[in-house]
Order: sequence, then C-alpha cells, then structure tokens
Amino acid sequence: MLPFLLRRILIAMPTIVIISVMVFALQHLLPGDPILVLAGEERDPEVLEALREKYRLNDPIPVQYLAWVGNALQGDLGVSLRTNQPVTELMAEKLPVTIQLAIMSMIFALVIGIPAGILSAVKKGTATDYVANVVALSGLTLPNFWLGIMLILLVSVNWQLLPASGYVPPSEDFWQSIRTMLMPSFVLGTALAATLMRHTRSSMIGVLSADYVRTARAKGLAERVVILKHALRNALTPIVTLTALLFGELVAGAVLTEQIFTIPGFGKLVVDAVFNRDYAVVQGIVLVTAVGFIFMNLFADAMYYVLNPRLRGQ
Repeated sequence: MLPFLLRRILIAMPTIVIISVMVFALQHLLPGDPILVLAGEERDPEVLEALREKYRLNDPIPVQYLAWVGNALQGDLGVSLRTNQPVTELMAEKLPVTIQLAIMSMIFALVIGIPAGILSAVKKGTATDYVANVVALSGLTLPNFWLGIMLILLVSVNWQLLPASGYVPPSEDFWQSIRTMLMPSFVLGTALAATLMRHTRSSMIGVLSADYVRTARAKGLAERVVILKHALRNALTPIVTLTALLFGELVAGAVLTEQIFTIPGFGKLVVDAVFNRDYAVVQGIVLVTAVGFIFMNLFADAMYYVLNPRLRGQ
C-alpha cells in the first residue's frame, strides 16, 4: 500500500506548486495597494515606504514568491498585514470551527443520502424512487441562503427551539455548541445528501445487475444480505471519493452559510482577508485548502485500496 500512496503523493506535488504560483500571482495582480489599507489615514511617504520594506513588497514578485515558499516549508505562512498576527495562529483559531461544521454537515449528508440512494435503487421505477428523486432535486436546487433564512424564521423565531446565530466552542458548553451548529449543518448537509443520494442510486443500480449479485440471490440469500453485504460494499467505491471531495468542499466553501448564521469560521476569515487585501492570509488559506484537498484525495485512494481487492493484486 505504501508504494501506491507514494505514487499518488508524487503526482500531487506538481498540483500544489501550480496552485501556489497561481494564487500568489493573481493576488498581486488585483488593483489597489494593501499598504494604503494598512496605513489608514497615515499616508506619510516615509511610513508607507517603511511598511513596504518591512513586508518585502518592494522585492520583485519572483523573489517574494520564493521567500514565501521557503518560509511555508518551515511552517511559517507569514504575518497578517491587518492584525500583525501570524497567519498560522489566525487559521488555528478559525479552522476548528469550520471543521466542526463540516463534520456535522457530513453526518447529515451520509445519514440521509446513502440510505435514500439505496432505497431508490432497490425500488427503481416505483413511487418511492420518484419521490426520492424529487426530494434530491429539491435539495440540489434550493439555495443555501434561502433555506437558512427560512429555518431561522421557523425554528428560531416562531418555535424558539434553536439559537438563530452565533457559536459556542465545545470546550465551553458541548451541548450548546451542538445546538448552535444544528441548523447550519442541516442547511449544508441537505445539498450534499442530494448529491450522495443520486450517486449512490446510480452506483447501486449498476451493481444490482451484476452477475455476482444474481448468483447470491440464486443461492437463496436474504435480500437484506444481498444488498448490504454484496452490493453495497462494491457500490461504495465511487461514493468514498465523492465523500472525501465533498468534505474538502465543505471546509473550503462554507462561506455563505457561516455568514448567515454568524459563525466565526474559515469562511469569514477568507472574506475579510480578500476585502482587506491581506496577502499573507489569502495565500496561506488557499495553500492550506489545496493541501487539504490533496490529503482528502489520498484518503480516498487509500480507501479504494482497502475496498477494491483488484488494486491490492496489482
């Protein structure tokens, strides 16, 4: 298994390099001067020049890039131009919040999407199948911001069951933290559940028509055993990759949902950094996100290796 993963890592390295070059170059091509934002009302030329020297913005862009990469390889992603706080500290504060949101959202997606996909495949062509497809289509088409606002009005304002916004760390109050995350997790999880349901259904339909499934049924095995033991395990292979990619998407793309529910996660940090032209923060976030996607793909490859005996044979 180790040579298998090493080959995947070697393939992934050029991708990380290309992403780092693109984000560094595009960030510097944006109009405006971050030093003017940092200086505020203090526009003294000597002060501006001193700030540019401090943050090495007078160096050529290739020199800035190489210096940034060299520091990043040592775990130093720079210092925020706006708060003068290390980027790693900023991300360490915000990332756990988004990871908690992503984990809870993925739980909703898996619990809803995979059973619905299995049921839809087994009942193909029946009313159950049509209802499941309509619900999945609704989950894909409903905007997250609209669903979030409707849940706040119904669950928080009218029924007063859950907090409308805010965040409580699990270390302070575990159950209150879960309560504050339930609605945003459900909003994100429903869209992912619809995607998982459609892919699970397609995969299961293909597997249920395979020869080994017909053989298992001919042996007189119970339908439940045929579906869960023989069909589902083989149908899970593409679902593993999809789940890994969706989790990475959750961590990187929960911006709008975090804004609606006032969750101080990764999304708010990204938005603030872009608007304030905070080079170091934007570059660090994109780099960490890209590496996170790569590791999620490696995890999916490892699960492929475990689930698919043909890979182990090769």
